[in-house]
Parts: sequence; structure tokens; C-alpha cells
Amino acid sequence: MKAVCWQGANKVQVETVPDPKILNPHDAIVKITSTAICGSDLHLYDGFIPTMEKGDILGHEFMGEVVEIGSEVKKIKIGDRVVVPFTISCGNCFFCQRDLWSLCDNSNPNGWMIEKLMGYSPSGLFGYSHLFGGYAGGQAEYARVPFADVGLFKIPDGLTDEQVLFLTDIFPTGYMAAENCNIKPGDIVAVWGCGPVGQFAIKSAYMLGAERVIAIDRIPERLQMAQEQGKAEVLNYEEVNAGDVLKEMTGGRGPDAVIDAVGLEAHGTDFIAFHDRVKQIVRLETDRPSALRQVILSCGKGGHVSIPGAYGGFLDKIPMGAAMNKGLTFKSGQTHVHKYLRPLLEHIQNGDIDPTFIITHRLPLEQAPHAYEIFKHKKDNCIKVVLKP
Repeated sequence: MKAVCWQGANKVQVETVPDPKILNPHDAIVKITSTAICGSDLHLYDGFIPTMEKGDILGHEFMGEVVEIGSEVKKIKIGDRVVVPFTISCGNCFFCQRDLWSLCDNSNPNGWMIEKLMGYSPSGLFGYSHLFGGYAGGQAEYARVPFADVGLFKIPDGLTDEQVLFLTDIFPTGYMAAENCNIKPGDIVAVWGCGPVGQFAIKSAYMLGAERVIAIDRIPERLQMAQEQGKAEVLNYEEVNAGDVLKEMTGGRGPDAVIDAVGLEAHGTDFIAFHDRVKQIVRLETDRPSALRQVILSCGKGGHVSIPGAYGGFLDKIPMGAAMNKGLTFKSGQTHVHKYLRPLLEHIQNGDIDPTFIITHRLPLEQAPHAYEIFKHKKDNCIKVVLKP
């Protein structure tokens, strides 16, 4: 089959690789009909997530048709049209039973590796390094899905791939980010980062009852989408001091909740941001947390800080004094995708949201190297790329 394979920092290529096989009686094989490039894929592309190996198949946002099942698969059958949550979950462990699907105890065979870094292992992830299990990803023609009865979500007739594809990751991720804000009627929510997750966080915040959403970014087309599609008020942090302006926009109180939808490769305009970049280059710091610092400092007293942006390791100069003395509440984590699949599907079916608004580019799988370049460098007004095998 054809698959998008990691070759090293800033290099991917489409290769012919062996078709996936059933390895466990609970597995299924999915013929992929649509897949996408996610912002967190860029952390792999840029070389910031360790334990990647040359030839690893990328991608964790994918869907398709079941073409083979293991002998113990009972709920899924050949021919089912399915979306695949990017978090791999067993459905039976302590955490899965408590709807904490991305913390599954049984899906990361390399848990011993990540425990050294994080203390405990989260779930395995598709196409996201050997630290998270070494699973082949879904930017390919076929993929093996473990725990198929748990990890495959059947899609009803009448919905296109593009309407449901983002149930695999970015729609639930944006929704969980907003849910973690504990939004109450009248609340003001500020969102840093107007990439795909940020755009869904904006829409989700309104769906959950926010009165105002203020979006912060520096890319004109992203700010335009946030304003036109998300109905957010927008700030370009390269043109204004976002913290000062937010204080003015909220009568001196600050936002009730803030969302960091940026993560470990944040850009910034001050000396500390430059300091981060230098330290990251020489491997004295793993992440660039400019956005995280801003959300903590900008959040109003007693507010909520939601962090869907991916972080990989150890961060420098975090204003914990502000967090503690302002009484902020933090919630973060990889998304518990399985928890949100059915309710978010109902929102799509009811017409509350059309997730296709986020798509700016549709390309064949063979053009994945080009797609990664325009997605990374924001060329051609690229915000979200869908790849067709």
C-alpha cells in the first residue's frame, strides 16, 4: 500500500509499504477513504517528539471502511463505515471505565518508555512515535485498528466523509477544551491559536453558553475565519499587546476562561520567546510555551485555564506565582475522543455545526510532502488539509 512515512525532521515521503495484517483477534483492518494532517503532526515533522524512526507511518485523523476483522470482533462487521479516534483505548481498564479514554492503561506497549518522562503512561496514539506505542498511522491506504469493537465508531448513512472526519480528533479536542473552561452564561472566553483546534474551540465555547469569545493569533486568514465562521472578536498579537487589550475589553476583569490551543511550538514577539527558541535549538528546553505564559497572565482571577495544545516535556519560566495567587484552575490532556463521539455526531446531524468549514485544501495522498510544507508554513492560506488515498 501507499503510506506517508517520516524520514527525519522536515521530510516525509509517500512510500510503498507492506499492507497491515491482523495481529490480535480484536483487530480490524480499515480501508482509508479520508485522512488529514493535524497541527500536532507538525511536532513530529519538525523533529520535536523523540523516538520517531525512519519509515514510521504518520497520521491520526482518518476514517474509512472495514475490510477485515479478527475472530473476537463482535460489534463491527466488514463493510461498516467508521471513524477512528486517534486515542487507542481498550474499553475495560480503570480509566476507560471512567470515560478517561486517553489515559487507557492497556493500549501503550511502550508504556515503560514514557513513564520515565511522565511518571505514568497515557494511552497509545496512532502514528505518534514509539513513545506512544509505535502504532502505524492513518495517512495511508489501509490501517490496523486494535480493540476494534471499542476503537471504531460506525457512521450512519447520509453523512459525507468531510462532515464526520474531524470527529477523530480536532472537533472533540476543541469541544473538550471549551468544556474544560466550566463555561457559565455570560462568560467571556479567550482562545490563543486560531488553527483547526482553536476554531472548533471557538464554536464549542458558544455552543456551551459563552457570551463572548475573543481569539488571538497572527495569521490573517485564521483571524478572518475565527471572525467570520466563529463569530469571535479577534486580536493580532503582533499588532497589540493581547494581555493589555483583553483587560480593556473585559472592563479590567480579564477573561473568565482561557484556552491555549497552540502548544509546544508557540511563536512570540518578546525576548523570552527568542530565548525559548534558542534553548530549544540547543536542546536545553523541550517546548516553547509563549502562549501558555500569556494565557496564565491574561486569565481573570478565579478563572479556568484549558490546555488542549500539545506539550512534550519540560517548560521554562512558567508564571506559577500568577497561577497560584490568582486562584486559577487548570485542565488539560489528550482528548477523551470516545466520550464525545455520539453527542458531537448529533450536533452535526442536527445542523448545529458543519465541520467542513475548516477545510481549505483537498489533495491526493501522493501530494502529502507538498501538503505538509504548505500546512507548516501557512502557504496558500492553508488552514486544514484533507488527503484522499
